[in-house]
Amino acid sequence: MDSDLYREIIDGAHDTPAWVQHLAEIWTEAGLLLYGVLFVVAWWRRRRGEPGVFAVAVLAPLATAVAYVCSELLKSAVDEERPCRAVADVTAPLVDCPPHGDWSFPSNHATIAGAATVALALTWRGILWLTAPMALLMAFSRVFVGVHYPHDTVAGLALGALVAFTFVRLTTRPAARVAEAMRGRAGDAVPTAADPPS
Repeated sequence: MDSDLYREIIDGAHDTPAWVQHLAEIWTEAGLLLYGVLFVVAWWRRRRGEPGVFAVAVLAPLATAVAYVCSELLKSAVDEERPCRAVADVTAPLVDCPPHGDWSFPSNHATIAGAATVALALTWRGILWLTAPMALLMAFSRVFVGVHYPHDTVAGLALGALVAFTFVRLTTRPAARVAEAMRGRAGDAVPTAADPPS
């Protein structure tokens, strides 16, 4: 059933204008860069906030990296062949099919998108209007260009969201204590008007 849906999507992709195909190819990588920019913006917005809020902003990219590692470990355990290699009589993908051994389940791109969306939402809830559609588009684009089954991307989104949420919730308190201690030491190092000259 998933193979049939994959065929329908890839066939539809070939029927779209060339600029749509090109945009889908670019988006699968450009979306990752945009998440990186949003991590920096989130950190900048929270850098002078409460230690807990600041800690979540710092933890967001780390949580995404942890989700990516989990995705890679799951890929190695499942060993699912890419649909562009496994599905018979299917239209060629829009991009080069990854080599054998670069497994399909789950989608790393979708995992990163799901994790980044959730991690950013925990420190900057208002950004969901942008990041949630970004994640869905990134997941769909991986099927659209022909390198993943739909279930690969759905699983990736879910895995990324779950890992990021769990990681941030488990590490926020210790990270906040570290941030508070570092701020305290930085404040002690700044001389005040009452300090005698050295």
